[in-house]
Amino acid sequence: MSTVRILHTADLHLDSPFDALSPEKAAARREELRELPGKIARAAVKEKVDILLLAGDILDSESFFRETGEELFRVLRNLPLPVFISPGNHDYYSSKSPYARADLPSNVYVFTKNEIEFFDFSDQGFRVFGAAFTDKSSGPVMKKFRTAKNDGVLNIMCMHGEVVSGEKEISDRKYNPITLQQIADSGMDFVALGHIHRASGLLKEGDVWYSWPGCPEGRGFDETGEKTVSIIELSGGDGKATSCSLHTVPVSLRKYEILNVDLTDKDPLLAIQMELPDETVRDIYKIVLQGETDTPIKLRNLYENLSQYFFELTLSDSTRICRDIWDRAGDDTLRGIFLAKMRRQYDAAEDEFSKMQIEQAVRWGLAALDNREEVVRHENN
Repeated sequence: MSTVRILHTADLHLDSPFDALSPEKAAARREELRELPGKIARAAVKEKVDILLLAGDILDSESFFRETGEELFRVLRNLPLPVFISPGNHDYYSSKSPYARADLPSNVYVFTKNEIEFFDFSDQGFRVFGAAFTDKSSGPVMKKFRTAKNDGVLNIMCMHGEVVSGEKEISDRKYNPITLQQIADSGMDFVALGHIHRASGLLKEGDVWYSWPGCPEGRGFDETGEKTVSIIELSGGDGKATSCSLHTVPVSLRKYEILNVDLTDKDPLLAIQMELPDETVRDIYKIVLQGETDTPIKLRNLYENLSQYFFELTLSDSTRICRDIWDRAGDDTLRGIFLAKMRRQYDAAEDEFSKMQIEQAVRWGLAALDNREEVVRHENN
C-alpha cells in the first residue's frame, strides 16, 4: 500500500496588475502576493506533505518583476520535498520564461513540452505526469493518452486545463480541453488541475479522482471569499488508488466580498452599518445598494463615512424608484407634470437599463424640485 500526501495549488498570478485599485494599493497588493509562495511552503511543511504540485499560472505573465522570480525559487529551494510545475497559459514555457532562464533548484521539476511526460519517483511510490502550455493557448494534450498501472506506484498528473463534457466541445476551447472520458481512461489515480479559479472539491470520473484548488488569493469580485490550497491524501495498492481525501488550508491575506444591502424605508448609512460583518478592514468590498427609494443616493457621502472600514471599497447603486412615486403623475403641479412626462418615457423604454436611467433622472429631478416651492398651474386664470 502506497500513500502520498500532496499540496495542490495553482493560479497564484504573481505580479498581477490589480488595475481596479489605485496605483499605491495595487503596488501594495503585488507586494503582498509575493508572500504567497512562502505561505504555501509553510503550509506544505506543517501538513507534512510529500510533494507540492503547482498546476500553472504561477506568474501572471512573462513580464514579471525580477524579485518575484527570485523569491519564488528561493522559497521552493528551501523546501525538503519535490516540487512539480506545469506552466499554464499565463506563464507558458518558452525560452523567455523564468522556468527556462532561472537556475532552477534541484528539487523543482518543470514540464517543458506541450505533450505528456512524467518524472519517475517509483522508489517513493509515485510518478508525476504533466505537460506545459508553450503558448497562450493549447490544444487537447490528453487526447488518446493512457498509461499503464504499476503495483505499488501511484500515477499523479499535474496540468493546467479545462474539463469539457464531450469531444464536440473540444474545438470551441483553447485552454487544453480535457473530456471526462479522457480522465477516466488516463490510467491516473489523481489529476491535479489548474485554470479554474473556483475550488471544485474532490471529483471522480471512473476510478480517477481530480480537482481544481481554485486560486489561493482573490484578485477581483469574481473571486470572492476565503481562498485556500488543497491537501490531498492518496492511497493505493494492487495497481489502483483505493482512497483519496481532500481538506483545505486557508492562505489568503485579503478577501474580495460583495454585500447586498436593502435600503427600502431605511437610512442608507445605518442600513449598511447594520449589515457589515465585524472584521472588514483587511478586505476589499463592493456594497450593492438595493431596494426602493424616492431620493437619490449620495454615494460620495457614503464613501467618506465608510471607506475607513475597508482596504478598498466600491459602492454600486442598484436601487429602484418607489412604486408609489408615480401616484402624483398628472397632478396640476410642476411635480405632476414632470412625473407624467417621465412616466411616458419610462413606459416606452425598451430595456431595464433604460428604465433604471429614467428612474435615476426622476429621483434627481424630484430632489431639485424639493428645493423650491411647487407652483400650481391654473387653467383659465
